[in-house]
Amino acid sequence: MENDTQNKTKDWLLPASILVAGVIIAGSVIYSTGLKNYKSQNINAGEGQNQKATSTQEDLISSSDAILGDPNAPVTIIEFGDYQCPYCAKFFNQIEPQLRKNYIETKKAKMIYKELAFLGSESEGAALAVSCAREQGKFWQFHDAIFETEWSEVEKVMAGALKSNENNGNLNRNFFEKTAADLKMDTSSFLQCFDSKKYKNEITDNYNKANKLMNGRISTPTLFINGQMIQGSYEDIAQLIDIFLKK
Repeated sequence: MENDTQNKTKDWLLPASILVAGVIIAGSVIYSTGLKNYKSQNINAGEGQNQKATSTQEDLISSSDAILGDPNAPVTIIEFGDYQCPYCAKFFNQIEPQLRKNYIETKKAKMIYKELAFLGSESEGAALAVSCAREQGKFWQFHDAIFETEWSEVEKVMAGALKSNENNGNLNRNFFEKTAADLKMDTSSFLQCFDSKKYKNEITDNYNKANKLMNGRISTPTLFINGQMIQGSYEDIAQLIDIFLKK
């Protein structure tokens, strides 16, 4: 396990895959697969970045990706996340707004989200729904709507009002249909896409790609900044982005 200094560096953005405790209080819950080996071998906690796990942009980006920001921005932020992962929800609520304001809106960086659905059927359903929303140009709006809902669930878990935000039935077909309607999408076309599991192969491909990049130790949220893997605080991520901006 990390020492106290390392825990302070990444006091909440911790790897995620297996629920170790029933509630998330004061950063005491850790999700991981092979957590000890993953951190000790791969993560440079002092800099918040992984010097060994890298990938080319061509390996990570596809023509179907929904890009947030200027497509010509010099830095590309790719997040592998699961819509049910509590730390992904916290990333969305606390770090991503800063990235959007300071780098994406200023055209210094663009962002791509890759669905890494590994926490159960509701994770897969959410990934399929957002992929279908992409067909109607509503990927990021749908993405945000789900994470806003999940962050509310995480807050209930932290307050002791809910046992878990995972697979508790809230991410269901009715919710996805309502979200599509709220976003003024063609709900009939959306449901046809969702029910057919049109993008299941794409989601499976995302999983396989992430599993390879992470050496079989799936962890969310994991970011790749211009191909460099990183897990850390906003300051860690911003530092790495700034390095690429100076090149």
